[in-house]
Amino acid sequence: MRRILQVAAVAGLLGLALGVPADADSRSRDISRDTLAADDGWAAADGGTTGGAAADDAHVFTVTNRAELVRALDGGSATPKIIKVAGTIDANADDDGRHLDCDDYATDGYTVKKYLTAYDPRTWGSAKPSGAQEEARQASAAAQASRVEFLVGPNTTIVGLGSGAVLKGASLQVKNADNVIVRNLDLRDAYDCFPLWQPNTGGLGDWKTSYDTLWLNGATHVWVDHITASDQGHPDAKEPTYFARNYLRHDGLLDITGGSDLVTVSWSRFADHDKAMLIGNSDSATGDRGKLRVTLHHNEFESVVQRAPRVRFGQVHVYNNRYVVPEDSEYRYSLGVSTESGIHAENNAFTAPGHVEVADLVKSWNGTALHQTGTLFNGFPVDLLAIHNAYNSGSERDLTADVGWTPSLHGKIDSARRADHDVERGAGAGRIP
Repeated sequence: MRRILQVAAVAGLLGLALGVPADADSRSRDISRDTLAADDGWAAADGGTTGGAAADDAHVFTVTNRAELVRALDGGSATPKIIKVAGTIDANADDDGRHLDCDDYATDGYTVKKYLTAYDPRTWGSAKPSGAQEEARQASAAAQASRVEFLVGPNTTIVGLGSGAVLKGASLQVKNADNVIVRNLDLRDAYDCFPLWQPNTGGLGDWKTSYDTLWLNGATHVWVDHITASDQGHPDAKEPTYFARNYLRHDGLLDITGGSDLVTVSWSRFADHDKAMLIGNSDSATGDRGKLRVTLHHNEFESVVQRAPRVRFGQVHVYNNRYVVPEDSEYRYSLGVSTESGIHAENNAFTAPGHVEVADLVKSWNGTALHQTGTLFNGFPVDLLAIHNAYNSGSERDLTADVGWTPSLHGKIDSARRADHDVERGAGAGRIP
């Protein structure tokens, strides 16, 4: 016994000397065949979510660069597959792995300077951009899209290996696909080189970008867990102003649209971004009724300006999430209550500086209801619904507490205070216990 203990002690010291953490075995456990627990949110309904757990050995891939990722995804095929991401993969790369920047994609004479000159509202007016520079922008944008958009097919699991798996500049797109798992990945900087000027948007015009970091469009049974999604590398706040509007380079971090349904987003971190999460993309998309059922739990929204989430039509359970607004944030709101939405918010914690008030946390556009209980604001319990109605009386219709449904698929719901503590320490890529 003494000999065994001595060997163990030496092995432990050797591990420390080599920089291997004492709990390396638990941190490196194989999560690639994990499936969603039977009660873990909407994605557990109607048969649950298993991703690529049924994949045979020939369809288990470890990928280290863009070309390998493309081959593993197999054009979005339905073959059960497990894709393990190792290290950092740069989506803006050619087939030889050479990094591509915006100038490499630009074609047909496109330049930002020429585009701005062509469509300056003072000379162009309010018409939709057309002509040579807009055509050149479209061609250039298509060249980038062919590199950075990745189609994820049914019965697929994509997981990061260890604590350093990064997809940089990529837009993962789950379109009309069922049964997908995305876990333990740092998804960052889905950067659009060629924004479109829209003269009539918002009255003053605005820049429209492509590339959600992760986009679910017509997707069903999707589990997103322990990801980190951000603009790291190119924050929009540091971009210039053109035509009196910020030259945006990023779209959503995670958008759930096009009749997507049965989605669970858990233990993930969304950070340093403007419009984080859109659930339902149009007031006129009445085909979304009865769909867009989403659970958000134990996620962190830090330095997010708005849409955390904004909801149309869907039945969305938002519980045990952590919201952090920094001192210098141009914060607008967190919970967006839009057409026919049914947000059931429980035990969420908000931390914000003095210029942000409780009434700022909720924004309504044609919304009618919000169920909320157990909310903490800077450590104190608050009633979001009552305060919203009191402060916005006359500018927005009062919201009722009846959202027409009650969540039944969920794990233990902790207090907001406990969730705030646990999410700060456990949400995001590289933190799966």
